[in-house]
Amino acid sequence: MITITDKAKEKIAHLMQDSEMGSDYFLRVSVKGGGCSGLSYNLDFDNEEQKGDQFFEDKGIKIALDMKSFLYLAGTELDFTDGLNGKGFNFVNPNASRTCGCGESFSV
Repeated sequence: MITITDKAKEKIAHLMQDSEMGSDYFLRVSVKGGGCSGLSYNLDFDNEEQKGDQFFEDKGIKIALDMKSFLYLAGTELDFTDGLNGKGFNFVNPNASRTCGCGESFSV
């Protein structure tokens, strides 16, 4: 399961509202090969279920993960920061043994 912080929830809801997405849209979180640490995080909005999707809901936000990504992201928390040192979504992944300096890629 992936959980989201209150700040991440607010930002996701704001992005969905600004893009006029209906209630059939959800947040798709996935892991792709690449980045300086080997694996990188991917966030997108989607409204089409894929075969093998795992669905979770936290704080009213529906989240979809494919099975491969679920194995890498189980127990991860999605946060959002907007401070001076950086702005954007951050993953707090207990499965990551190493992350890059920018926080966009990891290895297990």
